[in-house]
Amino acid sequence: MNILIIEDEAALASALVAACKRAGHDAVAKASAKKGLAEALDSDWDLIVLDIGLPDRSGLEVLDDLMDDDDPPPVLIITAHGNLDNAVLSRRGGASEYLVKPFDMGKFLQTVDELLANRVSSSDSETATKDAPPPPASNAGAPDSLFIGGTPAMQPVFRGIAHASTSEVPVLITGPTGTGKSLCAKIIHRHSDRQDGPFVPLHCAALPEQLLEAELFGHEKAAFSGANSVKPGHLERAANGTLFIDEIGALSMNVQAKLLRFIDERTYVRLGGREDIHLDCRIIAASRKDLQKGVEDGEFREDLYYRLRVLEIHLPPLGKRIDDVPALAEYFLACAGDENHRLADDVLPKLRAHTWPGNVRELRNAIEHALAVSGGHVLHASHLPSELQEAGSVASTGTDLESALGGYIERGLAAGWTWQEFHDTLEDRLLAGLLDKFHHKSTALARDLQMNRSTLLKKRKRIESE
Repeated sequence: MNILIIEDEAALASALVAACKRAGHDAVAKASAKKGLAEALDSDWDLIVLDIGLPDRSGLEVLDDLMDDDDPPPVLIITAHGNLDNAVLSRRGGASEYLVKPFDMGKFLQTVDELLANRVSSSDSETATKDAPPPPASNAGAPDSLFIGGTPAMQPVFRGIAHASTSEVPVLITGPTGTGKSLCAKIIHRHSDRQDGPFVPLHCAALPEQLLEAELFGHEKAAFSGANSVKPGHLERAANGTLFIDEIGALSMNVQAKLLRFIDERTYVRLGGREDIHLDCRIIAASRKDLQKGVEDGEFREDLYYRLRVLEIHLPPLGKRIDDVPALAEYFLACAGDENHRLADDVLPKLRAHTWPGNVRELRNAIEHALAVSGGHVLHASHLPSELQEAGSVASTGTDLESALGGYIERGLAAGWTWQEFHDTLEDRLLAGLLDKFHHKSTALARDLQMNRSTLLKKRKRIESE
């Protein structure tokens, strides 16, 4: 197979070419958008590996040019800036896959093999995509549509959103309370082909069990006491759009069965009704509880569980992406305050030291609290909620390891951590900090700290997959 690599970093380009050749492919590297595009248009390629950060043009612009071809090859986007914009724009622009640097070479070759296999299998059954309407314009730049940050823990989230935005399958969003499951669902809707249709949320945990069926499917007149007229349900209101079912584990087994029928057949019956109603609607569900355990305990239908998690996106707790806290804090300050508000130097150390059991929602509330009590335009640590002041007071000194460790232990015990959670959290924070200092260059970190590179890559892969 012929592979074109458009990458300006010479060492990486050379390594990618060598890896492709060892795998039995022919590979050529070009170091600029101009040279790469000329090569792409001059010859036939089975796969193009394209960096976003090229010296003369953005790789996303090159991607647009490549997609103008009548039969473009699959494109694998690689980037050092793993954010939501890049992930979504890559997929909406036609890229087949997306990897964030630095990546494991084994993962790179696995992705290459999958894309080449898809290329071969689709060549015999080519469908008419030339006349398909263009994807809707991305509004990824809208502030309320963004997940802030770009830590390794968020990369699977960005990839998941990008895949979900370019498909129609059901999506299951999981994660602790306060991590942004509702926001994630809205982002998927806004970047999908259904963005012009309604986005209708149904928060199951806020409704009594006996009302959930009527709220979801609607009801006929006289279906129950007080039903004085026909009422369409959330499902009907979401026609041609997206229905977001939050805390789906609260649905009874009977309602779960009816929802499964709708997902499979696009058909349902209102409460108290007899006639089938057909409509088109995408389902995105969310749960903070472990639905797999619900299946094992007989509280959630196994068939519905697997039908919902065709695509699963797990949102990590804020404690797993602590390096995103400064950007998130600045964002919430900009949303709730004005351009004159700023954080004093003593605020961020305390924000970083907190364990954030309430996740992103707790951080937003902390910034809003500081704004409310500050009385001025500069927010100091003394304006933060008391629990943040106490948590940060020990760790923020950074000079006394025993004191910092003592504060860390106290917070872990208060959160109910196990020994493994103590160990993994400390190691993850240490490794994330070191990677940041070494600009995410694993080879340099392993060399300078005399660490086994294979061990480092395994540990890095573990924290980036969480």
